Order: sequence, then C-alpha cells, then structure tokens
Amino acid sequence: MRCFALIVFLVTAVFSSCTATPTSTAAPVDHAAWDKLLKKHVNDKGFVNYTAFKKDYAELKKYLDMLSASAPNDKWSKDEQLAYWINAYNAFTIQLILDHYPGITSIKDIGSKIKIPFVNTPWDIKFITIGGTKMDLNNIEHGIIRKKFDEPRIHFALVCAAKSCPPLRNEAFVAERLDKQLDEQGRDFINDKTKNNVTKNKADLSKILSWYGGDFTKTMPIIDWVNKYSTVKADKKASVTHMDYDWDLNGK
Repeated sequence: MRCFALIVFLVTAVFSSCTATPTSTAAPVDHAAWDKLLKKHVNDKGFVNYTAFKKDYAELKKYLDMLSASAPNDKWSKDEQLAYWINAYNAFTIQLILDHYPGITSIKDIGSKIKIPFVNTPWDIKFITIGGTKMDLNNIEHGIIRKKFDEPRIHFALVCAAKSCPPLRNEAFVAERLDKQLDEQGRDFINDKTKNNVTKNKADLSKILSWYGGDFTKTMPIIDWVNKYSTVKADKKASVTHMDYDWDLNGK
C-alpha cells in the first residue's frame, strides 16, 4: 500500500501542476437530463443497468456535449462548480464504460495492459473535451477537483464504475443540495458492510480511506470521519484495516 500511496501522490502532483482548468462564459448548467438518466438506469444501491443505459447513449451524449460547451467560470458559485465537476466525472465514466460494453467486466479491462492503478490506464485516456481542452478522468479528479476544492467528501461521490466504489447516486448533484447530498453519500458508503465494516474495536475500511487518507486527515482523523457517518461508533483506539478492492463492474 505504500507503493500505491506513492503512486497517488505522484499522480496528484503531476495533474495538479499541468492541468489548466477549462472555462467558458456559460451560465450554470441544468443537470436535469443527467438526473433523468440516473433515475432510469441506476437503482437505490448504486448499481447500473448498463445494457439499458446503452440504449439511451444518444441522450447521454447530448448531456455530455452540453458539459463540454459549458465549463464553469468564476461567476458560478463554488457549489455550482463542484456539482458540475462531480457530475462530469461520473457521466464521462459511464460513457467510457458504454463505449466498451458489453465485453468488459471491469473498467480496468479498458486501456493499457500495464495494470498500475491510475497510471497508463483508462483514467489516462483523453476522450473528454471541455471548454476546448482535451482531458482525461485523472485531469478532472486530481488536476481540478482535488486541487481546487478542499472537500474530502468528493471521495464519497466520484464513482469509477467498480463494486467497491461508493454507490453511484441515482440523482444528479446540484448546488442547492450539494452539502446534504455529500453527507448522504458518506453515510451510505460508510454503512455499507461490503465496503466498510465498523465495530467498536475494529474498523475494516475501504482502501479509498487509505489511498486518499491525506485529503481526510487535513480536517480530522480517519476514525472521526468514520464515526461522523457510521451507525456503529468505533473507539478512538480501534484497530484499522483495509478491505480488498473489488474492481468488477458495478452493474446489475
């Protein structure tokens, strides 16, 4: 895990230094089209019906084209910008899966044969254009969201199409409810025993809380983050371990 943590650090450093945030003169985006698709094809557990979603590919593409032409600017509120980038990451991830579906059982089946997470992988494919800038998923997550927004809860909301990811919310993130939505994502994620199993004396946690631990501990210890959302409270001195990560598609 030290090796993986180093990889995450290096990826963050690279994309934080080289990713220019696209901008436009557009007004804040209406995410209703994305909301409609999520309600139609994602269940309340966050699992995706990719077969049915592919039939609505044209509708997804219309929404993505709108995102491409409507990059945030400084006239948008911080929450409008963050909701845009979270929705963009998740929607473009769905596109990436659908472009290769069926025929894959994991997002990691796409791209390079060099299976180092987040390096020379699907997350590096520059299939996204926003504000005239060619981008990949790493650019959005590490170069923009993690760089610009001091918000560790984004790790409860960004979904890379794997079973061990947080659940894909079956509604769009919107500025006026973003804080509430992120807290709900935290509760759903931490209390899902397939992703985090918390008892008084032990917290067996998602590797997300290890890989991005530094994002969380800027504000408080990991155990405090867990106890903020967990229905079972762990002792401050509870042992912490991390579950294996299941990269199988979050399909239903």
